[in-house]
Amino acid sequence: MDGEILLIDKPKGMSSFGVIRVLRRKTGIRKFGHAGTLDPLATGLMLIGCGTGTKKITELVGLDKEYVAEVLLGESRTTSDLEGEVVEEKEYVGDVTEEMVKAALQSMSPEILLPVSAYSAIKRDGVPMYKRARKAATQGEMVEDVPMRVMRVHEVGLLDMKELVRDEKKRLALTVRFLVGSGTYIRSLSEELGKKLNYPAVMSDLRRTKVGPYKIEDAQKLEDFGTVIQEIIFQYKKLIAKIKQQIKSL
Repeated sequence: MDGEILLIDKPKGMSSFGVIRVLRRKTGIRKFGHAGTLDPLATGLMLIGCGTGTKKITELVGLDKEYVAEVLLGESRTTSDLEGEVVEEKEYVGDVTEEMVKAALQSMSPEILLPVSAYSAIKRDGVPMYKRARKAATQGEMVEDVPMRVMRVHEVGLLDMKELVRDEKKRLALTVRFLVGSGTYIRSLSEELGKKLNYPAVMSDLRRTKVGPYKIEDAQKLEDFGTVIQEIIFQYKKLIAKIKQQIKSL
């Protein structure tokens, strides 16, 4: 509906712009914008402005965000998530306790200075970091000159920890809830958590559960969006007709 903020639960495997493309196709409306990118492997809450609602997006970009992440101890990768190539491995030997994890997590709050992931959307010399990283990867290289950033961790907590076997190697999977400031990268926090526990680490799953006051429980799944789409189109056309009528009466 024109002027509205839509709450969408982004599915895994789709880019943030891919969500916009689907909404354009389903609604016939071209003007959409979102308040914060989610990587293709991530799921969860996206705030999407529709029509004149895109003007509200700038007010929402800087809101705090809540994530539930799975951090896998025992390997690190070029992309800091499971899409990349393995660059370091260390089989888990059962030497990490719940108390150690909680202490390591608390040491990252309230602020910590960390390098931004080379696959982030931050621009360097006008070019997004992920584009530079992908180009380097095709040449068998890695981007080294990544920027540092102060990352704000308002709240952090361990939800679960379990041992598992991946590619016949033991790993420790940690499920962690992060409430962070805008511009904080969970991939960077995941790798730092591994360093504090003396293991290479990679973010193996990520779900955004909250943006400011907006919650994932109130979001619509993209595949279910068709159930309300006719109402959105109707209201949009109704608004346009009203505007045209007002113009004629001038």
